[in-house]
Amino acid sequence: MTEMQGQGSDTPGATPYTPPRDPERYFRGVEVLFSAVQALSFTREPGQVQRIVKTAARQLTGSDGACFVLRDGASCHFVDEDAVTPLWKGMRVPLSSCIEGSAMLHRQPVLVRDVAADDRVLPGAYDATFVRSLAVVPVRGHEPVGAIGVYWAAPGGPDEDDLRLLSKLADAVSLAIENIRIHGELEERVRLRAAELDKAKADIEELSITDELTGLLNRRGFRRAAEAILAGGNGCQLAFIDVDGLKKVNDKFGHTVGDSLIADCASVLRDSVRQSDIVGRMGGDEFCVLVQAPLAPAEALRNSLRTRLDYFNRLSPAQCTLSISVGIVQAKPGGNESLDDLLSQADALMSMEKHSKSMSKSRH
Repeated sequence: MTEMQGQGSDTPGATPYTPPRDPERYFRGVEVLFSAVQALSFTREPGQVQRIVKTAARQLTGSDGACFVLRDGASCHFVDEDAVTPLWKGMRVPLSSCIEGSAMLHRQPVLVRDVAADDRVLPGAYDATFVRSLAVVPVRGHEPVGAIGVYWAAPGGPDEDDLRLLSKLADAVSLAIENIRIHGELEERVRLRAAELDKAKADIEELSITDELTGLLNRRGFRRAAEAILAGGNGCQLAFIDVDGLKKVNDKFGHTVGDSLIADCASVLRDSVRQSDIVGRMGGDEFCVLVQAPLAPAEALRNSLRTRLDYFNRLSPAQCTLSISVGIVQAKPGGNESLDDLLSQADALMSMEKHSKSMSKSRH
């Protein structure tokens, strides 16, 4: 194979320019090559590269068949072909046992003008095919990743102009494969970066709706979740809970113990309802529980809270007993109560219970 040089070049060591034997045919081939290179420059899919190569290779050389081969470890993988009769599409053969592998291993084109008379061809290798002559050029000369093979049904094979154009096509394929690799890496980086940003946004969002002390929803998070449930129109129970005597605990034992009491209350509330129900800390010593589509009356929710609270206090080694006041309201399915209405009603009921406890203590 010769490299094209300017006519009359006197560059030391340069290969003299050899004019095409058939200029008209050669320049038609150049047009085919130009179209193929242009198409390859825009492709981002290996399958598109294969389709472009097999078609262009036949058009450039006037061959009876063309194959696009990729190196797969120690094997040649015949990934695609365009031929008058089927050849080896889909097959994998050792690099050392085929001409395509030889072109890759030796990093140079291989021309076989008669498969029956060339000792590089294994005896009988092409007996089952139409192939009587062939040419193979490696894709990427310094470290071939594949090869382009063209095949004829008669001895002879390509001329020098055909090989020159085929080698240029292989160069373009090498660039296209590298571009696809780089583009794929960039897409993967963008995907990973987008995933990182999405996670960061989700983490920020989670922090914005989560109470730091208890891990429950904060007021904002609870309102958002509760309003979504109310919008579904399936009915719910809403409990407003206040921790009794928190100020006295803080004054007597300190805020660390008070914070522990808040966290304990959060655990009791979370364990008293289903996972599908929502629990939130509204601020300070106030909590809310919303039971979705309740299966039992409000009194059952109150009993569940009391039972869980009593169980906790029996087992807890804490310095003080956990006590709560509760107000519960029920929203019927299809009702038009707003969340603020329900919160106000439940808060009022909770305050009544707390006041009743206070009056009972004062009488005793």
